[in-house]
Amino acid sequence: MDDTSVGERLRIARESARTTQAEAADTIGVARTTLIAIEKGQRRIRTHELQKLASLYGMSANALLRSEAVHLDLIPRFRKLMQSAEDDVLDAVKLLNDLVCSEVELEDALGVRRQLSYPPERPLLPGNVRAQAEQDAQELRDWLGLGSGPCFDIISILELQIGIRVFLRPLPPKISGLFAYDERAGACMLLNSNHPPERTVQTALHELAHFISARRQPEALLSEKEHNSRDEVYANAFARCFLTPARAVRQRFAELTAGQSRLTRRHIILLAHAFGVSREAVTRRLEELGLAKRGTWDWFIANGGISDEQVRQVVGDGSERSVDAFKPRGPIPPRIALLATEAWKQGLYSEGQLSSLLGISRFDIRALVDENGNEEGEADELFKLS
Repeated sequence: MDDTSVGERLRIARESARTTQAEAADTIGVARTTLIAIEKGQRRIRTHELQKLASLYGMSANALLRSEAVHLDLIPRFRKLMQSAEDDVLDAVKLLNDLVCSEVELEDALGVRRQLSYPPERPLLPGNVRAQAEQDAQELRDWLGLGSGPCFDIISILELQIGIRVFLRPLPPKISGLFAYDERAGACMLLNSNHPPERTVQTALHELAHFISARRQPEALLSEKEHNSRDEVYANAFARCFLTPARAVRQRFAELTAGQSRLTRRHIILLAHAFGVSREAVTRRLEELGLAKRGTWDWFIANGGISDEQVRQVVGDGSERSVDAFKPRGPIPPRIALLATEAWKQGLYSEGQLSSLLGISRFDIRALVDENGNEEGEADELFKLS
């Protein structure tokens, strides 16, 4: 590996470990200017210096220099975005960084090349950002071939149709999700699997909005975050508009309330069921579109709300479409599971190496390999790939 590549990996490792240049220079007994030269590839690092820096950064020299290892600088980018980022946020960013690096490394090992065909970027323009969000959301639906109909499996749309790398892992309660874009890895997203499905879907669409409007700017969605900026207003509006397109909501509302003079709980339940969103979300959307008076949802809450039992009485047991469609997954996405299994079958990685690479136990790796092996064993010659 050339000195420039080694220096770049050292810089990324140092910033990921939240270590300053001065601290790193002091560790190997050189001036800060010398460390800068090493990171720029202008001065070759010596073996004992490499070992000391690797120890300081909490990794092995082998992990730093392995030719097949992938090193991305998502963490430094987030740190520059959030100068006062807390440890929980930086830990989540490191997790996203590690997961993306692992997937890209498996792709490289198997000779897989992802073809990125993202929808066009739509930077924020002067004027009403909510109106732009409505238009951009519908244009993306048209690009995906969804039209104005309901869509219930948002995660699959992000992964399979748009091509975003999506990971679901348990995160601290205040962290809803992270989004980042890398020129090599493409767009990637980490969502909090501890949150309720409807909230996770909202987070996914919120981060999708940032991908549409400013994809090269990393974003962390926190529960206490201020939502007054134009970027955040746009992202929240985009999520609502994508799930509940205005024309489709107006049309279904007109069908359900034809000949009636009062908005009832039954109307809200049926609309929420039709679009796979919560009762509150659809009521707020009706208020936003002027189909219900402002304060309608607050009135329902003050007068007993809309209970799950009332929902079951109206639409039966399959009452929560959005929850039903949000299928639970294991700690790694299905696609990575297939890549990992194939890499193990070809002898490219051992179970222990896959366990370290993906950050899961050997037991989980063994279960993954066995599951995929059993499925292949059931297939006969008719399903053999050429």
